[in-house]
Amino acid sequence: MSTGQARFPGAGGLRETGRLFALGLDIVRAFPSRPFQIREFIQQCWFIASVTILPTALVSIPFGAVIALQLGSLTRQIGAQSFTGAASVLAIIQQASPIVTALLIAGAGGSAICADLGSRKIRDEIDAMEVLGVSPIQRLVVPRVLAAMLVSVLLNGMVSVVGVVGGYTFNVIMQGGTPGAYMASFNALAQLPDLWISELKALIFGFLAGVVAAYRGLNPPPGPKGVGDAVNQSVVITFLLLFAVNFILTTLYLQLVPPKGM
Repeated sequence: MSTGQARFPGAGGLRETGRLFALGLDIVRAFPSRPFQIREFIQQCWFIASVTILPTALVSIPFGAVIALQLGSLTRQIGAQSFTGAASVLAIIQQASPIVTALLIAGAGGSAICADLGSRKIRDEIDAMEVLGVSPIQRLVVPRVLAAMLVSVLLNGMVSVVGVVGGYTFNVIMQGGTPGAYMASFNALAQLPDLWISELKALIFGFLAGVVAAYRGLNPPPGPKGVGDAVNQSVVITFLLLFAVNFILTTLYLQLVPPKGM
């Protein structure tokens, strides 16, 4: 162990964070570069969507139901049952929907991206591309990151719809709520920026999932076992980043956008 590592045990983590941030900047700079790999982008969009649509839909139904049931019970206890619809829908759209989307994108799509790039790395395909003057960032990483971002935004809309419908159904059927009151409270308190912040979160979460997966895939530990370790690390790191970024975005939104009616 070197003297610098002995004095600063967290230097390795800071170095990895800096490299991850640098890769993110390189990817952003490569977005407008030509030629754009449209075929690779379409293939990655189809692949990520195919492995995430069904699990996301199945997860969003119980998410919306649990939120509706819990909030319905709480509002009934405090005598504010007429606001169950607004509370449930806002919780689903602002928080649950982008979080569910991000977790599925990171767990299914991100792990596949990391495994693909990691296997290419240990087979020296990435080094061969660099020797030939082909940028692996532009050729491989950018289409995958853009695909993760696009699919995240689309899946977020699907999760919002499925979650709201599931919450409405469970509140009306299982808790005896009134359909008119549910929709009226939603219309009274919800506003269009609630949907915009949800889509913005999904877009940023998709970018983070793609960047982390690409970074771990391009820098795996040696050997075939290293690819599996890199996949596990990418999923865990992405989950931690998602919750931290979600807290920051939610705080900024609540501070900058006034609630409806104020």
